Amino acid sequence: MKAVVSVTLKPDVLDPQGEAIRKACGSLGHAAVTGVRQGKLFEVELDAADEAAARKLVEELADKLLANTVIEDYRIERIEA
Repeated sequence: MKAVVSVTLKPDVLDPQGEAIRKACGSLGHAAVTGVRQGKLFEVELDAADEAAARKLVEELADKLLANTVIEDYRIERIEA
């Protein structure tokens, strides 16, 4: 199975990399870009009995390893066989 997990900074956490990207968009003539938030995307391959077991494992990994839950949120985008 494969799971896709996205990790982003919480809305109230400053995102200097996102701000730098926003400014670069303006420098390229794209003034319509008014905000950018950067994040991480993880594709995790795993061997699980079923989707429920896979989801439980991925939630634990995301909560304890993939995201710093003090400043980041995570979302399991999908789990596919």
